[in-house]
Amino acid sequence: MDMILHITTCSAWDEAVTAGSYHPSSLESDGFIHCSTPEQTSATANLFFTGSCDLVLLCIDPALTGCDLRYEPPADNGDTRVENLFPHLYGPLRIDAVAQVVPFPPDAAGRFHLP
Repeated sequence: MDMILHITTCSAWDEAVTAGSYHPSSLESDGFIHCSTPEQTSATANLFFTGSCDLVLLCIDPALTGCDLRYEPPADNGDTRVENLFPHLYGPLRIDAVAQVVPFPPDAAGRFHLP
């Protein structure tokens, strides 16, 4: 299965490593962790993370998450990409499911592009 990606802050990831698993606020509010395919990630970042400079990409191996993975329409009503199905993780993310953590800064114009 292909990698899925999750955008988070450096500090949130550092806290997760210390805690032993990743529990973003969306797990409580939406019931799942929002993820994207590599093809969806730049658009997701440009839609929801404008102005953020301390981001990282979690490169996740879906086979190692230990939770249910579902591909579903966008959860945010403001997301017009309704033809896309996004990976959602229904449970906390195990640290060992993250194959790589990649810095994800915006370019000089504030736009995000996959490294």
